[in-house]
Amino acid sequence: MVKGRVCLSGEAKNGLEILKRKRLQRLNSGNASEVKALTNMMTRSGGDALRESASCGMKLHGSSDAYCRSTGASEEKLAFLKHKVEKFDTSNLDWTDKIPECPVFCPTKEEFEDPLVYLQKIAPEASKYGICKIISPLSASVPAGVVLMKEKAGFKFTTRVQPLRLAEWDMDDKITFCMSGRNYTFRDFEKMANRMFARRYYSAGCLPATYLEKEFWHEIACGKEETVEYACDIDGSAFSSSPNDQLGNSKWNLKTLSRLPKSTLRLLGNTIPGVTEPMLYIGMLFSMFAWHVEDHYLYSINYHHCGASKIWYGIPGHAALDFEKAVRKLVYTHDILSTEGEDGAFDVLLGKTTMFPPNILLEQSVPVYKAVQKPGEFVITFPRAYHSGFSHGFNCGEAVNFAVGDWFPLGAMASQRYALLGRVPLLPHEELLCKEALLLFKSSSIPECKGADYSSTEFVSHRCIKVSFVHIMRFQHRARWSLLKLGIRMSPTSQGTILCSLCKQDCYVAYIKCNCCSHSICLRHEIESLGCSCGGNVVLFVRRDLSEMEAAAQKFEREEGILEEVQQQIECGGDLCTQPNLFQCVDGYVPYCEIKFDLNPETMVGAQLQDIDCGSCSLPVLNQKEFVKSCVVDSSLSCAASAMCSFLDPQESPSVPKNGHDSKGCTVAAGDGNLSSLSSPSYGQCLSTRQRTTYGSQATPDKDQCSDDSDSEIFRVKRRSSVKAEKQTENSVMTTLR
Repeated sequence: MVKGRVCLSGEAKNGLEILKRKRLQRLNSGNASEVKALTNMMTRSGGDALRESASCGMKLHGSSDAYCRSTGASEEKLAFLKHKVEKFDTSNLDWTDKIPECPVFCPTKEEFEDPLVYLQKIAPEASKYGICKIISPLSASVPAGVVLMKEKAGFKFTTRVQPLRLAEWDMDDKITFCMSGRNYTFRDFEKMANRMFARRYYSAGCLPATYLEKEFWHEIACGKEETVEYACDIDGSAFSSSPNDQLGNSKWNLKTLSRLPKSTLRLLGNTIPGVTEPMLYIGMLFSMFAWHVEDHYLYSINYHHCGASKIWYGIPGHAALDFEKAVRKLVYTHDILSTEGEDGAFDVLLGKTTMFPPNILLEQSVPVYKAVQKPGEFVITFPRAYHSGFSHGFNCGEAVNFAVGDWFPLGAMASQRYALLGRVPLLPHEELLCKEALLLFKSSSIPECKGADYSSTEFVSHRCIKVSFVHIMRFQHRARWSLLKLGIRMSPTSQGTILCSLCKQDCYVAYIKCNCCSHSICLRHEIESLGCSCGGNVVLFVRRDLSEMEAAAQKFEREEGILEEVQQQIECGGDLCTQPNLFQCVDGYVPYCEIKFDLNPETMVGAQLQDIDCGSCSLPVLNQKEFVKSCVVDSSLSCAASAMCSFLDPQESPSVPKNGHDSKGCTVAAGDGNLSSLSSPSYGQCLSTRQRTTYGSQATPDKDQCSDDSDSEIFRVKRRSSVKAEKQTENSVMTTLR
């Protein structure tokens, strides 16, 4: 008998096996529409978290086939078996009383008026804890159950099965959440969840949070329950549309929060479920959300509509690197990590199935804070704050992401890590940054906006945008100067964001492409990475509004302290360039100089761009080159800094020279940033993935779509699969929303 488990009668065992067999048969015999729905849900929610197989995709200490043959147990049963995991000591749970509470805020109705203004106001204090709780002064007059049963007639959802156990986290023992194959209405799930609670505690009433916290960690370590069900990442909202609902009509309605004027995500033209559009989370006793950080290190806001409370554990963003070090050292074995260092742990954590007791973090001096969330309360997670938790019974929550200006440095860091791991990004970070910076630049030129009295939080937000923008524009200009010096031709384009075919980095300002193939790469790779057969028919495509962007960057640089902050980012941000020597300062270069070279045609790398049939454009992965091998990530990733390739000379003067010639022979532009060397025809059509998008291997064009704003047609999925981009097949299609 497995240690810590209650011995069941033969009749109970047979009944359990019959139920599991029926569930497996139901899933395997599901009709095509159900399978499609499950596949779409898998794509949205991450390949690590779900598997189409009814088996939870796990083996225990050896071959599952051999185990099944020797014991006669089903593969599904193997996924739920508990055993003692020595690395997690749960014999003494006194540590649960030692985790301090996160801050709790009780705004007045006046303070509650604008959520983003209020959140920016409390962020300097609250962000030190990673999470905080806000008690709403407004109440929903229409309960979530009424909204989901009456306002949304026919609302049903499919749950996931979560094994209630700890894992060794080696090649033979990992945790996977799989689909239950069961569809529920809101009321049916509530009945099932309450029935399970009453069966365990002989009561339907609430129990103390401190008691249930210890119960959860005892149960997950050695209890008798094998699984729970959890309905997470369900499209929809439980905020009422009734004109009489105070909370539903406020700006704290999560259906509209990410699109508020101060939210950067308002600039996205497309919706992303769970990011720009809220998702529902309907749980039961011990339903859990595993340790994870938000996509792209975004903020998140979670509202508790109804039911039993939830416990949250949060790690401050400044301790994220220490958290990853502890997980790599104490939770994961080396053989399951895809790369060395903290990025290996980060990669596995993206699967969102890793659950372990936070006492191991406390022992490593990683700060951990706790929140007990009740109905009517919001929980905020700050950028790069890892968090996890579980439910005390049946409940319904709702969550969405948002971002403000101070997110951009951390968002750049997240994009860098995705590129290092070859993961497809969820958001076009570079495009959002450029658009936000240009809006700041244009507003500063409006007479009535000049000298505006911004609050201290708005000032910080604007400054983060400016510093991040200056950093990327200096990188882009220096990279462009180096490429054109080699003789590569430059051509304007109105295309929006594309993905680098090597590292999946999002490219908005510029990218490199060859006439003979459809591969595009970012400016962080050697030209040889294109793998062209033509011998170097290469063109550098740049945005048509590049001159305006450079003018904005130069204006920002003239503000006190901007260049110094960029230099500080460089010093603590690391360098991800695959050609570090290319971007070192050398004689002949001055920031923002007009780029003109008199080159011998015989030595030129590039050639005049010819007409390209957009129908042949795609973004396949180039397997013959690996981005990761030549990259080094500095341990200073803990700095809240953009980690793009840097070229800013510490000795450079922050002043911008006037038009004319400098001592090194460069023609220097004073802010207009004219692209006088743009002689190639424009890139007439753009990629789109509105109809089909290959996740991680190829972006299929739509000839009917061509927009200057492109905003990111390729960014339409909530979470990334953990399967490496270079291993994706052409048939792994990313879900798109019309």
